[in-house]
Amino acid sequence: MTGRNAFSLVTVIKMKDKIALVVTSIAKPNAVLQSLARGCLEYGLDFFVIGDEASPTRFELEGCRFYSLSEQRALPFRFAEKCPTRHYARKNIGYLLAMRDGAGVILETDDDNIPTEDFWKERELSQSVKSISNVGWINVYRYFTDANLWPRGLPLDKIHAWIPQFESLTTEEIDCPIQQGLTDENPDVDAIYRLTLPLPQSFRKDRRVALRSRSLSPFNSQNTAWWRDAFPLLYLPAHCSFRMTDIWRSFVAQRIAWANDWAILFHEPTMRQERNEHDLVRDFKDEVPGYLNNSRICEALDKLPLGKGLDKLNDNLRICYEELVRMELVGNEELDLIEAWIVDTSLSLNALLM
Repeated sequence: MTGRNAFSLVTVIKMKDKIALVVTSIAKPNAVLQSLARGCLEYGLDFFVIGDEASPTRFELEGCRFYSLSEQRALPFRFAEKCPTRHYARKNIGYLLAMRDGAGVILETDDDNIPTEDFWKERELSQSVKSISNVGWINVYRYFTDANLWPRGLPLDKIHAWIPQFESLTTEEIDCPIQQGLTDENPDVDAIYRLTLPLPQSFRKDRRVALRSRSLSPFNSQNTAWWRDAFPLLYLPAHCSFRMTDIWRSFVAQRIAWANDWAILFHEPTMRQERNEHDLVRDFKDEVPGYLNNSRICEALDKLPLGKGLDKLNDNLRICYEELVRMELVGNEELDLIEAWIVDTSLSLNALLM
């Protein structure tokens, strides 16, 4: 196949995935949300903003589909009624909406992360990239900066742990259905870093690295892309510390990814953050469960007997959260939310097949 026909086929293959962007926010349409909406209009993305009790009574932004609490509760999702209000986990409703409307890729960020031009570039599931296996905890930021920097959720005793030199890593062609983009200027670091060390910080833009089985790093919900096969793993727990919801999600997602020989890609920054106002001492308090338990959580998850295959994802999700409940790190009420999530994701992902 040559000429115009070959180009058309490649275009169809690369553009076949519908993409949605999901944010939860209580802000009025600020400069960041406006920037995200403009980009979604220009590049043809669906844009969902999920509100909460403190959201403005009127929210109007071209290119954005905003859902107030009353609109969320009118949706045919069990999770929308069961999820606590005033909680970041209501972002799960945005994921469900994106699935229901046929997204093949879901991007997520927050209302204080500004996209660079690279954020809107085409993304590929399969990556030819340096990869790491069987190393344990990785301070992945060390591949992108020489600064004394670590991702929120990394156990404090692993900040300076040995990692293999980037140049020594093997390049592999591998599927990465979860991809974490870094964020410049005010990257995702913990309260201990923010209270003691300098910002802003930025990352190099010429590297990517994929973490495979038994090599792990926390990842967040600031600048993350998820492909359809991994959608069930988007679930953000509601009955745990606010500062841990996306971090503990990342541990569960990585453990289940190992069972399916998936890698988690960490790539160059495609956003910069102008962080919303935070009480850093309160952030520290909310992060204490992580400082004390993140290593313990991942050791427990590693021992779980998880199955391989897309048909096992929901069972694996149950098994992982049952373990977190048993460890008394997540409230027992989480299991009811998990069941609602499983029903809703199953219906949403099958909607286009009916």
